[in-house]
Amino acid sequence: MIVPLLIGLAYVLAMSLLPDRHRRRFNAVMVGGAGAAYLSGGGLGLWEFAFTTVMAVVAYRGLDSWTWIGVGWLLHTGWDVAHHVAGSPIVPFAHDSSFGCAICDPVIAVWCFAGGPSVTRLVAERFRRPRPRADARPRPEV
Repeated sequence: MIVPLLIGLAYVLAMSLLPDRHRRRFNAVMVGGAGAAYLSGGGLGLWEFAFTTVMAVVAYRGLDSWTWIGVGWLLHTGWDVAHHVAGSPIVPFAHDSSFGCAICDPVIAVWCFAGGPSVTRLVAERFRRPRPRADARPRPEV
């Protein structure tokens, strides 16, 4: 149960390395691809095509909205649960892979709902020492 959480955090960290101007659109493409992940044998028949269509629309909306990308990851979470219960796993040789994906995806969704910030930049800013301003006057000693 810890590994899927770590995978979600690793995804967020990796995406944080992308420049701001590309990050949202790249993630829209990723969520669109996630919508088609089960197409080659997911086991839910024509519903696989219906879900892929829904995810394509959500990914398109995600090109301009982090919220839609987050919605896409939550939809994929539900699809993972459906596959864990009644379909085929996302990784054919790993029986619980869809369950793991259902744990990983909400981590990504939360980050998307926060606007997909660069976690690496946030951490760097948090631990950066404040530099004295050039125009700051020295404080008088008391």
